[in-house]
Amino acid sequence: MKTDQTLVCFLIIVMAGAEVLETISPECKQFFYMGTPPRGLEEQPLKKICQFYSSKPRFVTLYDTISHIPVYSAYTFKRSDGSKKVDVPWISCLSQQLSTVSGSREMESFPSLRVHKSFEDSQAVLDDYSDTVMFERGQLNPDEHQAHPDDKAATYTLTNVVPRVREFNIGPWKAHEHTIRKRLNNYCRGTAFVVTGVTTSGQMIRRLNINRLAIPTYLWSAYCCTDFDHNAPYSERSKFPAFAAHGLNDRENNRVQEMTVQQLEDFLKRVTYVSSSFQIFYDNCKNKQSHREVLL
Repeated sequence: MKTDQTLVCFLIIVMAGAEVLETISPECKQFFYMGTPPRGLEEQPLKKICQFYSSKPRFVTLYDTISHIPVYSAYTFKRSDGSKKVDVPWISCLSQQLSTVSGSREMESFPSLRVHKSFEDSQAVLDDYSDTVMFERGQLNPDEHQAHPDDKAATYTLTNVVPRVREFNIGPWKAHEHTIRKRLNNYCRGTAFVVTGVTTSGQMIRRLNINRLAIPTYLWSAYCCTDFDHNAPYSERSKFPAFAAHGLNDRENNRVQEMTVQQLEDFLKRVTYVSSSFQIFYDNCKNKQSHREVLL
C-alpha cells in the first residue's frame, strides 16, 4: 500500500504545482477580467497562488496561510457537460511555495510521506478533513465548470477547497453551480471570468487540539461575461454582463440568493474584511474593446 501511495503522489507532483506570486504574472492574468484581480482586500496573511497542472497555469487562488483555506479562486469558465473527473485522488503533497520563499513552482514530495511542520503551518493537509463529519471538501473552482481533463484535475488541490457543510454542498450550492454552468454554456459567447470566495467568522475545525481550518460563514461567487447573447430570454439576459450570488454555509436557511455584483460587494463590505474600495471586477465588468491590450 505504501508503494502505491508513493507512486500516486509522485505522479501528481510531476503534473501539478503552485507558484506563489508577489504580483500576478502575465501568464496568470488571463484568469481575471482585464487582467485585474479583485481590489480592496485588507492586509492579511494572504498568498497569491498561480495553480499549475501539467506545466500550464489553470487558475489563481488567494490563500490564507493562517486559516488554511482559500479566500477566493479566480478562473475562466469552460463550456462543459457538467461531468466530474472522479479518478483524481486528493493529495497532501502540496507546494513548498507556501512555506518557503524560493523553490520550484512544481509540487514536491514530503519526506517519507509525512508532512513536515513547516508545510502544515502554512496550508491544509488531508488529515485536517479526515474527521470532519459535518463538512466536506468544497471546491471554489468546481471541476464541472471546466471541460478539459487537465483543467478538471487541477481543481483537486487542497488550496482550492474549503470546509463546506454537507447539506449545503450537495444541495443549494451544487444547484447554483449547475445553474451558472447552464447559463454560461447557453448565453455567454465569449470568455466568462468567475471569482468564487468565502467569508469567515472565527470558527475553526480543530485537530489534535490545534486550530486548523477556518469554517466559511458564507460562500459567494460572481461572473463577468461581456460578450453574451442579446437575444436570450430577458430572465437570462438581465443577468449579463455580470451577476453574483451568496449562500449561508449551514444546514438550514442556506438558500443561495442571486443578486447584482454591486449588491454582493455591498454585502461583503458589511460582513467581512474588505475595504470600502472593494471591487470584484475591473470597472464593474463594463464592455471593453480589447481585453488583450491590458494583458500585453
